[in-house]
Amino acid sequence: MKSTLKDPHTRRRWLAITLLLILPGHAAALQSDKDQPIYIEADAVDIDDRNGISTYKGNVELTQGSIVIKADQVTVTQRQDQNDQIEAIGNPATFRQETEGDQGTIKGRARKAEYSANSEIINMIGDAVLIQGQDTFKSDRIIYDRARAVVKAGASAQGKERVRVTIGGKK
Repeated sequence: MKSTLKDPHTRRRWLAITLLLILPGHAAALQSDKDQPIYIEADAVDIDDRNGISTYKGNVELTQGSIVIKADQVTVTQRQDQNDQIEAIGNPATFRQETEGDQGTIKGRARKAEYSANSEIINMIGDAVLIQGQDTFKSDRIIYDRARAVVKAGASAQGKERVRVTIGGKK
């Protein structure tokens, strides 16, 4: 019987199956974070109350429960009957969040991060990296669904670059 692992299509299929078996083990982020108040510290703030836009500049640190976002600039848009929209820009903008069951910290960085305060999804754009434990995802665009511990990167996240994934390895 021939070895079918030499076939590139078969190898890709086995890699996909392996990733699907490994990746669901990722822990979900703390569910209670989205219900916590948001605290922001910055060097300066410009508030446009009429349009519901606040722009924080210089060493910005935003916290919501265990979520910590650090950036050069954070813009918060608040509109009636809508979730607060947060855009963090930095070189890079970073975030971290604790997971359920003390499974470690999820860390990410990108040139831009978009986050809805009551949502579970963080969009990371530009040199995006997502790290949990010893696993790393890199691409130009990563979408991370914190509640379901689901990661989409590259073309799946409407990116243009290939995805680079490292699973395990030594610290």
